[in-house]
Amino acid sequence: METRPPPPRPGRGALSNPTGRFEPYTREAVDDGWTSDDEPAPPLVTSVRHEHSRRVITRNDSPDVPFDQSLNPYRGCEHGCVYCFARPSHAYLGLSPGLDFESRLVAKPEAPARLRDELARPGYRCLPLAMGTNTDPYQPIERGLRITRGVLEVLAACDHPVSLVTKSHLITRDVDLLGPMARGRLAQASLSITTLDRTLARRMEPRAATPERRLDAVRVLAQAGVPVGVLVAPIIPGVNDAELEAVIEAARDAGASSAGYVLLRLPRELTQLFGEWLRAHFPDRERKVLSLLRETRNGALYQSEFGTRMSGTGPFADMLRLRFRAALARTGMGQRELGLDTTRFRAPTRPKAQLELF
Repeated sequence: METRPPPPRPGRGALSNPTGRFEPYTREAVDDGWTSDDEPAPPLVTSVRHEHSRRVITRNDSPDVPFDQSLNPYRGCEHGCVYCFARPSHAYLGLSPGLDFESRLVAKPEAPARLRDELARPGYRCLPLAMGTNTDPYQPIERGLRITRGVLEVLAACDHPVSLVTKSHLITRDVDLLGPMARGRLAQASLSITTLDRTLARRMEPRAATPERRLDAVRVLAQAGVPVGVLVAPIIPGVNDAELEAVIEAARDAGASSAGYVLLRLPRELTQLFGEWLRAHFPDRERKVLSLLRETRNGALYQSEFGTRMSGTGPFADMLRLRFRAALARTGMGQRELGLDTTRFRAPTRPKAQLELF
């Protein structure tokens, strides 16, 4: 019997559901010859469970990212981006980084209340809060749950700076909050745009907004006065790297003022998941793509060292850096920075621990 992943499912990025690395047993999909190759995979329904959180702010000390603290309202992401570096984090929940990551989601409905509690603590030090650093705060379930909206309302009420990264047009829903915050240097946003090709985008990011919708979100945010940038992330050698300049120019034309890029990262289970996707969608490019990736990672498919994990090393990585810098110079754009004001923060009122007598 042949061991192989199932065919792609409509609307899903991963092909398989490999067992998480912390589980005691491993499952493998095996072709026993009874299933036709032409038979479509059944639809995979998204489920959401709620998590009761005691704290929601996560601290970060990595020198590779421009923020010190972040908040993620959701675990897992229905956008289904096959390359998402956050997929391995689903293994901590006893779930698979594969199809589970994009179909078995966890929401934190108490995030706004817990955030208010943390901001009200006497020892809290105001630093820009980043959202969208692990999973997308505006993924489809946010439309109904509105947890990100609640978090922004808390931040706006106490003049706390926030930086957002998303692939969703849904961020434009919150311009009534982000616009006034931005005028006080309290808000900025970045749209992740990997390609301008709708067909390629649908393969890589099956439930994310189309490239046109993301550019429109850039336009709406810029018109509302929100500083907005574009993240060409990730750049996949042999798949979308040729579009680097075109994406930056299109974002500039839509109103973006800054840009950044990240070379594809394949930590842990992502190596298997991306390999399956590559064989299914680009079998003619598989060897070329993996060879270029190894060239940027000293012969490996991934290296986790600070300083190089986001951009790689070697001739191909050097060429990307030069192309990026030239694109910035040609478009007049800058590199993404968190130039937000932390001096205006007003801590929320703490609830009284004891009732008053009179």
